[in-house]
Amino acid sequence: SLSLDIALGAGGLPMGRIVEIYGPESSGKTTLTLELIAAAQREGKTCAFIDAEHALDPVYAKKLGVDIDALLVSQPDTGEQALEICDALARSGAIDVMVVDSVAALTPKAEIEGEMGDSHMGLQARMLSQAMRKLTGNL
Repeated sequence: SLSLDIALGAGGLPMGRIVEIYGPESSGKTTLTLELIAAAQREGKTCAFIDAEHALDPVYAKKLGVDIDALLVSQPDTGEQALEICDALARSGAIDVMVVDSVAALTPKAEIEGEMGDSHMGLQARMLSQAMRKLTGNL
């Protein structure tokens, strides 16, 4: 959108870069990403939505202008699975815009399969750190 371009002062988000959209719950982060996808699709770009929260509302996305039929959607079960999908899509070179919703929902497999009360300190941070290094090299 024009107002976002003006706010960013750079004519939109940079291509070939990882951009984090941060804010409190229900502040419009997903809506913003769906609007970005709709704008990219209008320019003929191929987009992917990695729905780690399993909460994508296709009806709402369509109202924002997203072509759901052209959108690649994945609902991974674990953080590792989501990040492997991101890596494969990045390496393919076929995706112009990739959204992960949300980083906070990228739960490591060991945490999902572990017992309640098990200590999983630092697992998500290590998983994300490794994935960012890998993804950055493939963009």
